Amino acid sequence: MDAPERKDFQGADLIEADLKMANLERANLKMAKLEGTNLQGANLERADFKGAQHLSLDQLSKVKTLLYDTKLDEEFHIPLKKKYPARFEKPDE
Repeated sequence: MDAPERKDFQGADLIEADLKMANLERANLKMAKLEGTNLQGANLERADFKGAQHLSLDQLSKVKTLLYDTKLDEEFHIPLKKKYPARFEKPDE
């Protein structure tokens, strides 16, 4: 089975974008502007959020999954794992 294509949103202006339930597996969101972006239920497996701007714990708490090496700035990774451990587990389909 082929790996999913990497979606490139590096530096993109995604302010107030509705990405609810989006499949962002392997997406490159480095330096993306994410203020008010709806990530509810989004699949963020292996996505790269390093340096993303205006990303919040609240936004990340609503995603479907952060499994398999999702790249987050350190300020998010530890608090998310403590407060929302289920985001790092395989979700029920």
